[in-house]
Amino acid sequence: MSIADRLLRAGRKLSDTASALRFGPPVAFVYNPLDYARRAHARYVKAYADGPKRVLLLGMNPGPWGMVQTGVPFGQIAAVRDWLGIETAVKKPAREHPKRPVDGFDCARSEVSGERLWGLFGKRFGKARAFFEEHFVANYCPLAFLEESGRNITPDKLKSGERRSLFALCDEHLRAAVRILEPEWVIGVGAFALQRAEESLDGVKVGVILHPSPASPAANRGWAARATEQLVELGVW
Repeated sequence: MSIADRLLRAGRKLSDTASALRFGPPVAFVYNPLDYARRAHARYVKAYADGPKRVLLLGMNPGPWGMVQTGVPFGQIAAVRDWLGIETAVKKPAREHPKRPVDGFDCARSEVSGERLWGLFGKRFGKARAFFEEHFVANYCPLAFLEESGRNITPDKLKSGERRSLFALCDEHLRAAVRILEPEWVIGVGAFALQRAEESLDGVKVGVILHPSPASPAANRGWAARATEQLVELGVW
């Protein structure tokens, strides 16, 4: 079985087990793009998880205008379509918040985090193939959580019991992904992903870069330069 197929099989297991979890208020809607956007996600994995990777970059969970729409981590639509070369039909989640519709590649909104992340890699490596020779990008948690108002809830803000159940599944999947991809480095994109990598992994070097979210004042002051500096300081680049 190929590395991509092994990774997809592990992802399906995570998707199925995470979908079986139940979350109470303030969580009102749960989106699982590994399910309804599985075709686009599979294209990403089959195209770019084509061998061992020196660096695994780890995000938190799907953003409402990124992976929620495209099935690709940090999946800003223009980057996924034009740089990664992926565009396909995306289904709907079972329950959809009217303020957070899933329009797939027809979505008119743009995820700033994804625009910044993939924009940096595009500028440094040129072609996507050059970046993915040694790198791969994944998310720790496959689910997106919304309040009744449509406000996003990050996994670290879930109730303690819900976190424990979810993190146990995500930790197991992260360890499986590391066994499959055999990275030298796991780089947390943000402090949350760093913490989960540190707590769940052994035998791999772990580091962090600033999260590119516009909610972070530091990320709005030259995120690409700072992330590059961090990767150079670590010795990853």
